[in-house]
Amino acid sequence: MSVFTKIKNAIFGGPATAAPASPSAAEPTPAPDDVPGPAATTAPPVGGTGQAVPKTSGASSQSPSAPSSSNATQQVDVAAQLDAAVKRSGQKLDWKHSIVDLMKALGMDASLAERKELAQELGYTKDLNGSAEMNTWLHKALLKKLSENGGKVPTELLD
Repeated sequence: MSVFTKIKNAIFGGPATAAPASPSAAEPTPAPDDVPGPAATTAPPVGGTGQAVPKTSGASSQSPSAPSSSNATQQVDVAAQLDAAVKRSGQKLDWKHSIVDLMKALGMDASLAERKELAQELGYTKDLNGSAEMNTWLHKALLKKLSENGGKVPTELLD
C-alpha cells in the first residue's frame, strides 16, 4: 500500500476499496426508512427485485440518502480529522505546517524513507534529501492531493 493511500485511509476512515463499498452497503438500510408505509417494510423480502431497482437507482432518486453517503466519502473535513488525531496523540503537533507532524498525528512513520517514498508518489523531482524545501513541497502536495480525492482542506493550506 502506498504511503499516500495509508494517509488517505487514516484521514478518510478505512481502506480506499472499503470506503465506496460502505456507502453502497449502507444504501439499502436507509432506503426502507425513506420509503414510508408498512408495505415497504414487508416488500423487500418478498418483492426484493421491485425494491432493488429503486435501491440501485437510489443514488439519483433518493437524493437525501445518496449525498449524505457521498459526502461522507467525498467531503471529509481533513482539518477536523487531523485536529482530532493530534488531540488523540497527546502530543503538541503542528500538522498545518509540518509533514512530519501530520504523519505523526496519524500514528505513521514519519521517517525520511517514508517521506521520500511519499515524495516520489506525489511527483517530487528534486533531491530527496529531507530538506526544508522538500518537506514544505511535500506538505502542500499532500494536502492538494487529499483535496483532489474528496477531502475538504482549508484554502489557506492549499496556496
